[in-house]
Formats: sequence, C-alpha cells, structure tokens
Amino acid sequence: MIKFTATDKKDTRSGFGVGLHELGKQNTDVIALCADLTGSLKMDAFKKDFPDRFFQVGIAEANMMGLAAGMTIGGKIPFTGTFANFSTGRVYDQIRQSIAYSGKNVKICASHAGLTLGEDGATHQILEDVGMMKMLPGMTVIVPCDYNQTKVATLALGKHIGPAYLRFGRPVWPIFTEGRPFVIGKADKMIEGTDVTIFANGHMVWQAIEAEAMLTEKGISVELINLHTVKPLDVEAILTSVGKTKCAVTCEEHQINGGLGDSVAQVLSRFNPCPIEMVAVNDSFGESGKPTDLLKKYGLSPSNIVDAVEKVIKRK
Repeated sequence: MIKFTATDKKDTRSGFGVGLHELGKQNTDVIALCADLTGSLKMDAFKKDFPDRFFQVGIAEANMMGLAAGMTIGGKIPFTGTFANFSTGRVYDQIRQSIAYSGKNVKICASHAGLTLGEDGATHQILEDVGMMKMLPGMTVIVPCDYNQTKVATLALGKHIGPAYLRFGRPVWPIFTEGRPFVIGKADKMIEGTDVTIFANGHMVWQAIEAEAMLTEKGISVELINLHTVKPLDVEAILTSVGKTKCAVTCEEHQINGGLGDSVAQVLSRFNPCPIEMVAVNDSFGESGKPTDLLKKYGLSPSNIVDAVEKVIKRK
C-alpha cells in the first residue's frame, strides 16, 4: 500500500508561479525576468500585479542573466525564468562569470527540465543541468518534487542569500508534501526503514514512493529520503541513514554522470563505503514522447527502482 496520498495533481512550474507571486507581495525588492516564456513559467500573475518589477527580455537568455546580475547591485532580488536548457546550457558562461564568480544574489528558476518535458524532444530535455550548476562554487541547487514543495522552495529562496538554481517541470504530477517541512540543505525523511535507503528528488520521489509499496510487498523495508537540495548536500542525513541500512539507491531524472547519485556516492566513498546503485538516464539524450512513457523507456519507472534495490541488497 502506498504510504502517501496524492491530494491533487498539478505541474511543479505552477508552484513556482504561485510562490513568486507571493514573494512579490512580501518584498518589493523581488523582481522577475523572463525570456519570452511568461505563460510557460507561470509568471503571469507576477507580471499583472507588479508590472514595474517584471522585465520581458525576449529570446535573449544570456542578456537576461547579465541584467539580473547587475540588478542585484542595487539590492534587488532577481528571479529569472525560462526552460532549464536555456537557463543553464545556453548561458553557462554568463552564470559562471557574472553570477557565481561574483556571488550575485540571483535565483535561476528553470522549468521543463528532464525527460518529463515530453514532446519537445531531446534538444530541450536537458539532463546535464544539475551537474553543471552544482559544480559552480557557491551555487545552491534545489530540485523539488511536487507543486507544494516547489512553492515553498521558491519562498525560501526569497530569503536565501546567494546564487541559486531551482529546477522544476512541465507535467501534471501528484501533490503529496502538503504540511511537510522544507529547509534548504536539509533532507526530508519520508519513510522510515531498515534494509535499504532510497535517495530521490524531483519527479522521482513519487516514483520511489510507488516503488517502496512494491518492495514492502516483497518484505523489504525501505527508508525513503527526499534529497531536494543537491547542494549544499545533507551529509549527516545520508550517513545516518546508510549507517543503518548499509546500502543505497539514488533516483533522479538526470544523467547518471554528475547528478544526485554522484553527490551521494562521493559522500559514501569518503566516509562510509557501501553498495550503491543509481537509477538515472544512462549516458543518453532523450526524445519526443509522453512523460510517463519516456520515464519507462529510459529506466526511471518504479519497477526499475525495485530492480535496483534488489540488486544492491544482494551486494551487502
């Protein structure tokens, strides 16, 4: 039996839009910039109510990052919005030089990340962005799992000082974190268990919840931890859990190289070497298709998580 109930279904990008609008009410220093995707990023409410604090820069993402960096000098808190591919890969030089190196208080908010973007296909389905962003010194990286968590993460970033990357998505997805605590850099233990630890973030948290129910039927006790913050990583939560379960599986909608799995493996290899398996995209680009069909084809379904858990337990 699934231990969490989906109270509703909404896209995570809508959580960002609601959170940004609330921030606009709370703090007049919060501004928003968008690269011709206001509707797709759900920034319309902010634009309508705070037109003097909304900047439509057009299809000029590199320019948007430079503008955002400059606006922080006057004490503004810029939130940039475009697709994840255009928020990272297209503008990496501007982010590195003008934002990260300079320590500017810019919040880079990226929708349509990963395979679940769907029909737009491989050119838009960036699967390398978490790795790119987490490697930048001083960059906070957050991958929330549902509408509610994306909203509270957005609100948290309004008070957070320093550059940050917030990754969310396009598809309608179960909502299941209402009332749960959210602190940047602090993992959320969602299910207590003893046999294996599953670390997941983004859309893969719900996949892991479904996998946990399947594993329970097989007599396997799963500890499920939502590692929404990839950087700074909650090292204590990782070591405490794996110290008990003695093995781990990571789940992410990202390349197997450079993402959450690599971060967790780095911690375990240094402080508590143990068996680990990774459920992620295996060195491949995506393709056009329905989100759930793509997750299944690329090995990111609940059954793939079950297989990884059974494999890692045998290695203990």
